Amino acid sequence: MATPVVTKTAWKLQEIVAHASNVSSLVLGKASGRLLATGGDDCRVNLWSINKPNCIMSLTGHTSPVESVRLNTPEELIVAGSQSGSIRVWDLEAAKILRTLMGHKANICSLDFHPYGEFVASGSQDTNIKLWDIRRKGCVFRYRGHSQAVRCLRFSPDGKWLASAADDHTVKLWDLTAGKMMSEFPGHTGPVNVVEFHPNEYLLASGSSDRTIRFWDLEKFQVVSCIEGEPGPVRSVLFNPDGCCLYSGCQDSLRVYGWEPERCFDVVLVNWGKVADLAICNDQLIGVAFSQSNVSSYVVDLTRVTRTGTVTQDPVQASQPLTQQTSNPGVSLRRIYERPSTTCSKPQRVKHNSESERRSPSSEDDRDERESRAEIQNAEDYNEIFQPKNSISRTPPRKSEPFPAPPEDDIATAKEASKPSPAMDVQLPVPNLEVSARPPVLTSTPAPKGEPAIIPATRNEPIGLKASDFLPAVKVPQQAELVDEDAMSQIRKGHDTMCVVLTSRHKNLDTVRAVWSTGDIKTSVDSAVAINDLSVVVDLLNIVNQKASLWKLDLCTTVLPQIEKLLQSKYESYVQTGCTSLKLILQRFLPLITDILAAPPSVGVDISREERLHKCRLCFKQLKSISGLVKSKSGLSGRHGSAFLCCMPMAHEPQLGLHSCPDGHPGGSIASPLTTVVDLQLPLLSGSSCTVLLLRATPA
Repeated sequence: MATPVVTKTAWKLQEIVAHASNVSSLVLGKASGRLLATGGDDCRVNLWSINKPNCIMSLTGHTSPVESVRLNTPEELIVAGSQSGSIRVWDLEAAKILRTLMGHKANICSLDFHPYGEFVASGSQDTNIKLWDIRRKGCVFRYRGHSQAVRCLRFSPDGKWLASAADDHTVKLWDLTAGKMMSEFPGHTGPVNVVEFHPNEYLLASGSSDRTIRFWDLEKFQVVSCIEGEPGPVRSVLFNPDGCCLYSGCQDSLRVYGWEPERCFDVVLVNWGKVADLAICNDQLIGVAFSQSNVSSYVVDLTRVTRTGTVTQDPVQASQPLTQQTSNPGVSLRRIYERPSTTCSKPQRVKHNSESERRSPSSEDDRDERESRAEIQNAEDYNEIFQPKNSISRTPPRKSEPFPAPPEDDIATAKEASKPSPAMDVQLPVPNLEVSARPPVLTSTPAPKGEPAIIPATRNEPIGLKASDFLPAVKVPQQAELVDEDAMSQIRKGHDTMCVVLTSRHKNLDTVRAVWSTGDIKTSVDSAVAINDLSVVVDLLNIVNQKASLWKLDLCTTVLPQIEKLLQSKYESYVQTGCTSLKLILQRFLPLITDILAAPPSVGVDISREERLHKCRLCFKQLKSISGLVKSKSGLSGRHGSAFLCCMPMAHEPQLGLHSCPDGHPGGSIASPLTTVVDLQLPLLSGSSCTVLLLRATPA
């Protein structure tokens, strides 16, 4: 008998490049679970069919990045809000712009269609909520009460209420008919990112960056329960269509919750990263996530997910009483929404103080609508999805099929998948969920590349200073995303360290500047070298290099060892400064060094000559050491190698003819290291041209 093929519970369906620039928002059609709309920094709204590679339609007209998109329930209209505060509504069946709505003073953060009437609600960074009448092209009402950006808006299933979530840590419930706030739900300790109405009962769920999900009773206006221990900020939640459970799209996992009492029914690992929206169709949950310009879609087979508390009891805990599931979909604890048979009553219209809210359609609006276009890029998919709705069909509409599940990767994994997981067998109180107990999540993030050998001088970092050299190594956390407060704490730690480094460098430069003000250049350079910080030496040399008359022979003896260090640095700016200083030394002092070393021994005692000879011998020793380095580096390509090519003539040691004295005597036994200088040419080219040194010498 053939062994049945065990399929995956969750899998990645597709990844597409959705926009030419970064994706800034996206939404799934909740009715079909097959239509995807994306908004991007390219100011476009693109429509896609899930699991198909090509864009169906591209909507243009916005002049700033699209921050929020939303489809209406029948998936015939789409609304998009931009960073500039403008809102545009398109008719997808007619493939044209329907309305342009202006009035917000900041970017649009949230949108929602009324379930029955032709109304749109918008929430903005300007803290205002506005209700728009699409037919009349005007603002019906403005709701004020939030003190920060409104992140999510949802109409109730009966269309009478509007729930709003904001960065001010509150959830508010608005009565559309009365035009006022019904209740405010405090309790969250972080920005509230999402709210969702129960499909049947007077119950509201809210998810926050404080890693909690709260359930609110809309009859008593009080909290029902609170789920804690989420692995990260809650950004996406969705009730099951029959209302038996709530799905939470966490970082790389899907969690299934009940609320009376609060408990976790199941945890499914899905490597979807930061999921942005969820939809359910054919007993499959579709999740979409975006990163830069890419959008990925994932599928979870809900037939293999535990969604209620009536599961088989674990034999180990058979002695413990099993709490029955109280939120049974068949038995409602709360009032049920009364859905209207036709469109709902129009919200009460009030007097407006703002001229922009009561103005009639103008020629400017008409021009905006003429500039907005709906470009059909895939006619076949467009006709299949939108056109049949316009015609009368004699046959029942074709129902979308569920996505086929791929088989498990190997037999061992299949066996593990066939076993009931502890999360499915045992009702776990959510506060006891340990994040560390989760298996490690495999990420597709590439391994960090090695640091380049040479760091360019032109880059978006401080020149001569690399933060990673001073900051402690940060391990990549397996538990994906950090809460904003945690991330800011880590950034502040690095900031404090960098401030210490920069403060120390500033003090060192002040020390050098104090000596410089006395006019003693040699002592200034000595103090910079004594600090043992190349960045300070580079800063000082960049000043000295601008005035060649500051260079003296005794200064060369101090600077040349530092130049050797600079030429071996990984920073291009350090190398360039070192090469500039080296060329100045060769230009001004190479003839002097060669003459003094080639001169015959003097008769008698000449202290000044002996000192000068000693300095020349020190310089020669350093130049000989540097010449090998210059020769090896001159083969490098690009600007980095060309800096060494300017110093190449000194890399040919036989041409220099500089050899150490046998006995090391600085005077009489110099033994004629350079008998005859045949030719010494120093063509000095002004400006940025290289100094060419041609030295030829013949031994005696």
